[in-house]
Amino acid sequence: MLDRIRQELRSAVAKGIRERFGLDHDPVVEIPPRRELGDFAFPAGLHLARVLKRSPRAIAEELAASLELPASVREARVEGAGYLNLFLDRGQAVRRLLEEDLLPPLAAGPKVVVEHTNINPNKAAHIGHLRNAVLGDVLARVLRRLGHPVEVQNYIDDTGVQVADVVVGFHDLRGMTLPEVAAVPEPFDYVCWDLYAEVGRWYEDEPAARGLRTATLHELEAGQGERARIGRLIAARVVARHLATMARLGVRYDLLTHESAILGLDFFAEAFELLEKRGAIRLEEEGKNAGCWVMPLADSAEFQGLEDADKVIVRSDGTITYVGKDIAYQLWKFGLLARDFNYRFWDEAGLWQTAVEGTPDHPPFGHGHRVINVIDSRQSYLQKIVRAGLEALGYHEQAARSVHFAYEFVSLSAATAREFGFLDPADGADGEDGKAGAGGLEMSGRRGIGVKADDLLDRLRDKSREEISARNRELAGPELDALAGEIATAAIRFFMVKATTTRIIAFDVDEALSFEGESGPYLQYSMVRARNIWRKLAAAGLANTVTPERAAALPAAAWTDDLWDLVLAVAQTPERVAAAGATLELSLVARHALDLAQKFNAAYHKHPILQEEDADLRDARLAATRVFARGQEALADLLGVPLPERM
Repeated sequence: MLDRIRQELRSAVAKGIRERFGLDHDPVVEIPPRRELGDFAFPAGLHLARVLKRSPRAIAEELAASLELPASVREARVEGAGYLNLFLDRGQAVRRLLEEDLLPPLAAGPKVVVEHTNINPNKAAHIGHLRNAVLGDVLARVLRRLGHPVEVQNYIDDTGVQVADVVVGFHDLRGMTLPEVAAVPEPFDYVCWDLYAEVGRWYEDEPAARGLRTATLHELEAGQGERARIGRLIAARVVARHLATMARLGVRYDLLTHESAILGLDFFAEAFELLEKRGAIRLEEEGKNAGCWVMPLADSAEFQGLEDADKVIVRSDGTITYVGKDIAYQLWKFGLLARDFNYRFWDEAGLWQTAVEGTPDHPPFGHGHRVINVIDSRQSYLQKIVRAGLEALGYHEQAARSVHFAYEFVSLSAATAREFGFLDPADGADGEDGKAGAGGLEMSGRRGIGVKADDLLDRLRDKSREEISARNRELAGPELDALAGEIATAAIRFFMVKATTTRIIAFDVDEALSFEGESGPYLQYSMVRARNIWRKLAAAGLANTVTPERAAALPAAAWTDDLWDLVLAVAQTPERVAAAGATLELSLVARHALDLAQKFNAAYHKHPILQEEDADLRDARLAATRVFARGQEALADLLGVPLPERM
């Protein structure tokens, strides 16, 4: 809304300059440094002084006297050396915020493909995967609100090294058959977690066993043999567990893209042929990469200075590297391959998956105008190579629209590391081996170090249940469990988004769950507080007294500066969301939601509503509360933070 008002004011000032001075001028609008100086300032007098050969203040005064003020403005003043400062009609602004859609639907933009989560289907999801999934989910929500059709894909690397190692663990280390693996009880992903670490230790003790990995990779890529069948079973069972974990956080997908389908439908074969034909790859005949197909990148400005700028695409044993498959996948996302996947339902909830054989009735997938891959910053080099592959094939525009949404990894705070048993309670936080330093304790799936995502959610839910039980002793059973789950979801989602993506974050359970800190539960509690006001006013027969018309008719004195600051902050929500979508800095949304909650709580403590006897003051405060609630509901929806009725 504020941006629309700004444009209205710019048009009014431009019209006034044209009619008064006969000049076409595109006026600049600024925000005054102090509230008492107004809401918007136009330095037009300073900009026109040289042309009109008059003092800036005289120009501003003449303009102010003749300006036809829009309904949104209650007063125009000349300030300083020649600024035209405008004061909004606060009641009219509140009326608009109560009547209009805060985030109105925008014209449909080009399609965006967002790929996120991408957990190797070889073990349980851990806390680091949650940051990827939450960032990707919030990004998709923001882009959809900005008018883009968004397709969310989750890449399933079901033919890679990690799955191969778990196959080796079941088939060779434990000597299990396919039916025996199928009979392993749940949680299957937890069993695989331990087995994966066990296989890693076995390789260290018996290096010759690594040859089993290569044999397994060949079978997985060919899709034939007992190892391939076990691999498909492992991947299917683990992916089902991953999806259930993410569903606890409200994370949803449109398409599961299986690496096995990329290979089974010869996507890479087509990409390889294109790359070879363009001379983008070559077969090395000597040196350490002898027998490998490599992409030479030494002549590329982005890769100059690297000791080895040639990236292996196909290994000498014939297996395909991650980046080779990723180039084929990226080409398909843009609709640049001559072939398509087959598709079939993963479940009846509308989630699809790629397949070698599928159903002809399916939605259209791929063909994105822009592709955003949500992958941690440690994969930046590989993402650059994927873009280089597009460039080498002459797809320069698509390479420019191929975006790596990078973020730093998640560690554990020292306190949380102790809580989960990774540090001895007597250990300090001095960063020595085995201890959590200032950056926290880093996860390692290969070593089995890390907090499983479900364990973390369970811990947060249990702690939330304890806190809510202490506050609301009458709550129990399913209602208490549901509320505790909503608080746990808010704690995780807000913590993962509130920091900029360039920061390594050390997850701390107590910080994430704080009802008074910079947390998801704090946002929830602010809304519960607002809803409690409405409930109590409803009981007194006063809840419906504040209509948009009533807000517009309230005297100016009823709108104190702190209430007005809250209203203006809500009005800035569309700009903050647009900025987050343009910069891919999603913390802007989280910080804005936090700012609204803090402003509301400050006003709540300073200006009681239920006890206020002056009807004008009470109604102004209630109207501001309703404006806050509209803003917070919109932001919570983007952040995926559930808003319970009570806490």
